[in-house]
Amino acid sequence: MKLSRYEQETIVNYNAGEQTATVYTRDKTVMRKLDTLVADFPDTYNLLGQDEVSKTYSLPKSYVSYHKPRAVSTEQKERARQMMIAKNKEKGD
Repeated sequence: MKLSRYEQETIVNYNAGEQTATVYTRDKTVMRKLDTLVADFPDTYNLLGQDEVSKTYSLPKSYVSYHKPRAVSTEQKERARQMMIAKNKEKGD
């Protein structure tokens, strides 16, 4: 079954009273990543169920994380810009 981009959702669910999180996904990319983790770390990641379009996994709640956006200085941006210009010149030669 072909799902629209909007339908390819991932839902992470956990609460303060439990140590595990549940991940429900209909996104093939997320499924591949989690399937690899289930295969490599079966004591930590578990496949709880699946149907023709979705899978549900469980994992330690502590593995769900939030990150600050990366701060890039003006200097770093300028260096990256110069590197891209140099790479494009090499390709054009």
